[in-house]
Amino acid sequence: MQGENDSKNFTLSKMKLLVCISKVPDTTARVAFTDNNTKYDANGVTFIMNPYDEWYALVRAIELVEKAGGTVTVLNVGDASNDQIVRKALAIGANDAIRINAEPTSSWFVAHQIANVAKQENYDIVFLGKETIDYNGSEVGAMVAELLEQPFVSYASKMDMEGNTATIERDIEGGVEVLQVETPFVLSAAKGLAEQRIPNMMGIMKAKSKPFKVLDPVPVEELVETVSFELPPAKTGVKLVDPENMDELVRLLHEEAKVI
Repeated sequence: MQGENDSKNFTLSKMKLLVCISKVPDTTARVAFTDNNTKYDANGVTFIMNPYDEWYALVRAIELVEKAGGTVTVLNVGDASNDQIVRKALAIGANDAIRINAEPTSSWFVAHQIANVAKQENYDIVFLGKETIDYNGSEVGAMVAELLEQPFVSYASKMDMEGNTATIERDIEGGVEVLQVETPFVLSAAKGLAEQRIPNMMGIMKAKSKPFKVLDPVPVEELVETVSFELPPAKTGVKLVDPENMDELVRLLHEEAKVI
């Protein structure tokens, strides 16, 4: 029995974890578009680390390493303006960082950059937030798993490791789904997987000396092109309809609300 436990601890101590982080607009930022409505207007916008990546994916990975040893690498796809959020991830507790020096053009492009690094380094688990709070696509995790030919577990709200086996809970309609999967795999993190951490002064100082590599992107053939974005129609005031005038109510629901 002692030998079995030692084997599990040894396996965990050798785990390499990769956490993918994104830069997103602050939740209070205005939404506007430029370049004929094909690009988000970032002028005057404050950017932050995507909360699902920071609060849940990154912190859970750090917790696993704190418990049993190993390393946590953070990976970002973006230009030098993203260095601030990468340094914050190092201050929270990641061991080292990689930034792919490219402007993200699509989920497909980002997934290829992540998968290329993951293939070279043979990470045991690739963590991502369940989605970014700007596009809300929930696409990158599944794409990365496909490119790596690994299992993908989405929307994880709880995760425990025993040797190379992860037991993961996902909130589903009307209950909870419990899954087991062997490493390596890809996981997207939802609320509940961990608790937010605030970097302390010691972490901030250590972050300045932690390894931080900047790599060139690999070429990717884009398969989808963004034609345009558009804002939802502005909200209008409440319209009161005489309860006896059902024809007018039906007309408003059909022509204006467009729900029937």
